[in-house]
Amino acid sequence: MAEFDPTTHPHRRLNPLTGERVLVSPHRTKRPWLGQTEPPQPSDLPQYDPKCYLCPGNTRAGGAKNDEYKQTMIFENDYAAVLPPPGPAAPAAPHPLLTTEPVQGGCDVLCFHPRHDLTLARLAVPDIERIIEEWSAIYNKRGNQEGIEYVQIFENKGAMMGCSNPHPHGQVWSLSDVPSLPATELANLKRYALQNAPSASAPKGPEGKACLLCEYAHFEVGVAESEGRVVVKNEHFVALVPWWAIWPFEIMLLPYARHIPSIADLTSEERSAFASILSQITKRYDNLFSCSFAYSMGIHQRPVPRKAADAADADAAHLHLHFDPPLLRNASVRKFLVGFELMAEPQRDLTPEQAASRLRACSEVHYLDTTEEAPKTAENPTSKDVDPTNS
Repeated sequence: MAEFDPTTHPHRRLNPLTGERVLVSPHRTKRPWLGQTEPPQPSDLPQYDPKCYLCPGNTRAGGAKNDEYKQTMIFENDYAAVLPPPGPAAPAAPHPLLTTEPVQGGCDVLCFHPRHDLTLARLAVPDIERIIEEWSAIYNKRGNQEGIEYVQIFENKGAMMGCSNPHPHGQVWSLSDVPSLPATELANLKRYALQNAPSASAPKGPEGKACLLCEYAHFEVGVAESEGRVVVKNEHFVALVPWWAIWPFEIMLLPYARHIPSIADLTSEERSAFASILSQITKRYDNLFSCSFAYSMGIHQRPVPRKAADAADADAAHLHLHFDPPLLRNASVRKFLVGFELMAEPQRDLTPEQAASRLRACSEVHYLDTTEEAPKTAENPTSKDVDPTNS
């Protein structure tokens, strides 16, 4: 019997943050694609669009007028998914299996920049650092409001990810309960801290206990590049394709030099390093298929900032970002979670190691900033029809 080869033989990998598994089927990378293709993301947007609800000075759909902002702008979402307290009590459950739990909170929109045609990948690092400062400010503001137990910061980029407006922006939803996925992650982080002794070399979590993500990041930065999943790192942060990645070019970004529960705990030096690596990641994404790369990004961290009567074990949270991009083979072919993925468990073809290798090979100079762009032909596979399976 042949020796097991993770680049050839099907296998399952465990996600210790969620307790779920993903099926990896690397032998399927050779299958042809005759399925759906996506329209290209627009790359010729104007710097200002008079019809855009988020451009400076324009009137939004709800009737409010935007500031003539020069850097960032934040406002309460005109069509919020949750409403501020107090809310009505839930009706009595007609059956124990049919319960209703009221949820209150607020939703905010953060415009990253006044220019309509830019994205994180096209912003200067100081501009990204300003966005991080705004994230921290709204996290502190909302997280300290009475009744708020969780603050979720996220960005949907690209129409295929449900983004209704290409203007560079993200959202912040604040809720009276901790949602399912971050609650599961936090429970597993706490469980790991209680059940495992910290390693001698990795950073420690609260009270000197083991931190699952400190241990994991410390291991990954020590793996040889030729075998590893690290895409890029600096003195404070590492961006990697996690061992348990579901999406083809999924990235997790996290601090690895010390345990950091939230963005509110970053030093100024760490904040600058955070901005720099965000710029590097998003440029690599765009360069992979020479397009404005679609993704959903979310920050997982301490549910809310520290409060006087707070549970200390919330500091078991370790700041990390998830980038979940759908593109699979090129700028027009996306990964769908259907069939087996919906009915059984997630599945991927390209291994995380192959994906990391492809992303590492991408330039840190944005493809639109190159002085001379090579013709996009079949003979030039660095254009929009690169097959990531041929690592």
